[in-house]
Amino acid sequence: MESVLLGAALLVALVALVIVVLWRPGTPGKAAAEIARAQGEADQIRAKAQREAEEVLERAERDAQRIASAARAEAEEEGRALREDLRSLREDLERREARLAEREQRLDGEVRRLEEWQGRLTETKRALEVRERELDGVAEERRKVLERAAGLTAAQAKAELVASIENQAKREAIPITREIENAARAEGEKRARKIVTLAIQRVASEQTAESVVSVLHLPSDEMKGRIIGREGRNIRAFESTTGVNLIIDDTPEAVLLSCFDPVRREVGRLTLEKLVLDGRIHPQRIEEVYERSKRDVEQLCVRAGEDALVEVGIADMHPELIALLGQLRYRTSYGQNVLKHLIESAHLAGIMASELRLPVDVAKRGTLLHDIGKALTHEVEGSHALIGAEIARRYGEDEDVVHAIEAHHNEVEVRTVEAVITQAADAISGSRPGARRESLEAYVKRLERLEEIAREKHPGVEKVFAMQAGREIRVMVKPDAVDDIQAQVIARDIAKQVEDELTYPGQIRVTVVRESRATEFAR
Repeated sequence: MESVLLGAALLVALVALVIVVLWRPGTPGKAAAEIARAQGEADQIRAKAQREAEEVLERAERDAQRIASAARAEAEEEGRALREDLRSLREDLERREARLAEREQRLDGEVRRLEEWQGRLTETKRALEVRERELDGVAEERRKVLERAAGLTAAQAKAELVASIENQAKREAIPITREIENAARAEGEKRARKIVTLAIQRVASEQTAESVVSVLHLPSDEMKGRIIGREGRNIRAFESTTGVNLIIDDTPEAVLLSCFDPVRREVGRLTLEKLVLDGRIHPQRIEEVYERSKRDVEQLCVRAGEDALVEVGIADMHPELIALLGQLRYRTSYGQNVLKHLIESAHLAGIMASELRLPVDVAKRGTLLHDIGKALTHEVEGSHALIGAEIARRYGEDEDVVHAIEAHHNEVEVRTVEAVITQAADAISGSRPGARRESLEAYVKRLERLEEIAREKHPGVEKVFAMQAGREIRVMVKPDAVDDIQAQVIARDIAKQVEDELTYPGQIRVTVVRESRATEFAR
């Protein structure tokens, strides 16, 4: 409607503009006619616009009524749907309230029944308490009657019964315990003997002990004078440079080298050998050859340590430990080469560990390094076992390996099976026939001391014999002065004293023999 009115206004404005344009002074009659005509047209347009506006208003009213009726219908429909939903919700709530009411009734019934049961249980409990008091009274009366009849109180009777049962149980358990212990001991010894035997059979080693004497053979006796030099200049320069003493005596075409350090002695031997081969012997040349020989021996030590690791089957180890291990190539123990002893012991330990299903690498490493402290024994104070353990710990070895090293001579209490295997492998390698040797004087002194230990402070001992090269002591006792139990005590005391006083490879058996003789004469 507003658009129609706006169009009508624009039309009137246009007509007025036309009238102004067409107006000219001097033609009033014509202008009045034009104005009248324009006014008529404007009236027509206004009437037409009014009609159109009325039609637009009617259409708008009809559309508004239609929209209102549709909205009312839609609102009524939604109202009906809402009322239907409310009615269904109200019915659902009523049903739930009914069910809750039924449940409350059932719960009330259960509560009443529980209260009834509780009352009955309370009555039953009271009755049982009364019955228990009656029974306690009867039992007390019976106990008093029994105590008067037996002459013992209840505590005394209980103690006697417990003691009797305990004594009977002990008597019955002793044979069973002894049988179990004997079976376990026999099985353990059988198993240990099998493992040790297999280890010894599988390891092939040299059967003779080494003799380490640093002797250098000369091409002729004239070389001795060149070694000594003018007024002993060369021999003094050699000894001061190498730290090795030269012994030149009447032995034909040979000189002896003496030094407590086997590595230094080997360096001196190699130096003198190169000097003899070269023929030029003077102080400056001695120093040059000594430095070169020292480097050669160090390389030989490293190579010997690496060869030992390859032979045993160990892949990684600190370079310092490898060098120390190689130095043991020039050290002996009772005539047995220490490096070969370590390799042999490592093989034995690996075999025993595999038989026992234990870590083979730990057993081999601990056994291979158990005498590593002997490479520094002359430089550091203390037991070679503790020194070796400290060195291994410093260079990052496992704690089980360190413990096997420090415990192989019982300086530290044994805590692991690997340490026991190390001790066993060490003992087997050192005690096998031909592995080690000792001087005749030391051998005789050891046998004499064994017999002295068995004789002294043991009354009833008649004769003592050291047998099997000092590996067994056989003690003969008087049967009338020593009984069987005392014979066992004597054997244990002798073994303990031998362990405390003597150092020996392997083990020594102590056998106490007690004979009973009966003599009669027939006339």
